[in-house]
Amino acid sequence: MAEDDPGIAQIAMRNAARCYDGVCFHCQQCVEIYLRALLIESGLPVPKTHDLDGLLTLLLPTHKTLRAFRRGLLFLSSFAVEARYPGLNSSKRQALAAMPWAERVRWECRKVLGIKRP
Repeated sequence: MAEDDPGIAQIAMRNAARCYDGVCFHCQQCVEIYLRALLIESGLPVPKTHDLDGLLTLLLPTHKTLRAFRRGLLFLSSFAVEARYPGLNSSKRQALAAMPWAERVRWECRKVLGIKRP
């Protein structure tokens, strides 16, 4: 699922309807799933939360390289729930910012997990 989300976000970004909420949501989901994978691989409990900063806090004792992504994780966390409801729409600017954050975290998590680039 984590590998599907970046592709879905890219498709949504190119869509004529400009589905910015979808872009931001799928960027957040990609990162959340990868952070959960790191928790599982580290033998740590996996809480039921969409709070990426909270997941990061659990991972930092064993994965210090992730500290550099805190700002991005705080930004992406807001798209887990809020972007799914009417009235709070994501902007093009937010979508354009979400995509590189998700990619950076994705590649760092893949590196830590030992997953090579395709």
